[in-house]
Amino acid sequence: MALTEIKQEMSIIEKRLSEFRGSLDLEAKERRIEELDEVMAQPEFWNDQEKAQTIISETNALKSSVQKMAELTAGYEDVQVILELAKEEEEDEELVQEALQNVKILKQQMNDFELELLLSEPYDKNNAILELHPGAGGTESQDWAEMLLRMYQRWADSKDFKVETLDYLPGDEAGVKSVTLLIKGHNAYGYLKAEKGVHRLVRISPFDASGRRHTSFVSCDVMPELSDDVDIDIRTEDLKIDTYRSSGAGGQHVNTTDSAVRITHLPSGVVVTCQSERSQIKNREKAMKVLQARLYEKQIEQQQKELAEIKGEQKEIGWGSQIRSYVFHPYSLVKDHRTNMEVGNVQGVMDGDLDPLIDAYLRTQITK
Repeated sequence: MALTEIKQEMSIIEKRLSEFRGSLDLEAKERRIEELDEVMAQPEFWNDQEKAQTIISETNALKSSVQKMAELTAGYEDVQVILELAKEEEEDEELVQEALQNVKILKQQMNDFELELLLSEPYDKNNAILELHPGAGGTESQDWAEMLLRMYQRWADSKDFKVETLDYLPGDEAGVKSVTLLIKGHNAYGYLKAEKGVHRLVRISPFDASGRRHTSFVSCDVMPELSDDVDIDIRTEDLKIDTYRSSGAGGQHVNTTDSAVRITHLPSGVVVTCQSERSQIKNREKAMKVLQARLYEKQIEQQQKELAEIKGEQKEIGWGSQIRSYVFHPYSLVKDHRTNMEVGNVQGVMDGDLDPLIDAYLRTQITK
């Protein structure tokens, strides 16, 4: 790519940076950061732990946006300096290549930042509650659920998100029968809502002595963690609360007291459990958070169903449809059936490299 083409790319980048600045309103963000910093400096700030964490999360998100915008601007200016030097050195090949590489990096950073800005739905910025439930198939599906659990944990680590296991039920021979994670981080729900649906695996089974090919299914549910000010009507008389002793695969999942909590919402039949804490009170609080999120999801799905009926649409409202296939044999491929995006590096995806698949899906939703 000659200097002229790189300069054309830089003109496009400059235009996008200008659009970012317009949508961000940096001055307003900086004023809000100052306000929140003053609140956090107050002696009584930590009296309400949950409120304090909410304020800290908002502050960090605002500072992150301002910092990323500054980094993008600095990256743009660095390329301009390299281009000037290349021009003076009569299009020195090494400088041209350096400029080209920096442009590629800058474009990718801008695409990532653009997606963050586009995650503007009411609960996109919230933490995410992610549940995995194996389909029929016993050990095969339960092992597949454990593979997906590892995949999402790796992805969360790559984002510096915190992962808390709220509930974990091990499989009979291998894998997990069900698991519930709380994934904490800015825009965690915004990203992970792209994962909601059924995930299909095709492979040679390690549990089949004959070495036959098996197909396994796991359902992934994703809900936003809701704050207490969200109006979800849960009446005490509608709840059946049971306590029991935690069970698990060992380590953090083992508990020797009856501290695990199961809450059944009688009108809807929704059942949630939590056994991550040694305190029954804390498990109950976390289980109520999950119940609140599940009831919110049911409410949204009902609204979507009613809207579809009004419009006369014949489309799947539920979340049970297959969204993605992971093929280990006879070839190596991950295909998202909603976007038709294909990734040949299955192991990379299983190691947490989900961003291209998530990005492609979210952009299709934004443009609708």
